[in-house]
Amino acid sequence: MTKLPNIANYVGNAMDMGVILVEAQSVIQMRLMGMAGLWSVDSKENSRMVTEKLEAMVQATTDVGQVTMAGGSPDEIAAAAIAPMRNATRANSERLTKNGAKLG
Repeated sequence: MTKLPNIANYVGNAMDMGVILVEAQSVIQMRLMGMAGLWSVDSKENSRMVTEKLEAMVQATTDVGQVTMAGGSPDEIAAAAIAPMRNATRANSERLTKNGAKLG
């Protein structure tokens, strides 16, 4: 028996994707400002840019596989793919925002 999708979950997934877009752009801006010496960033930030994406993608792939094999609905499968990316953008945004601009 096929599980029916929940329309509210589709809206939640769309909202999560919107937040990911906004956070990703702000993270890119802060990292570029860090490369220009205008924002305080950790010395490991450049390598983190690459490794975090791989970690999020592996986690998303694993989660999607588990939800799919458990018979999840399309909205649940999408949510499983979105969650690791959302966690990464949230963590990046919070971490980089705390650092702040270099003054003086």
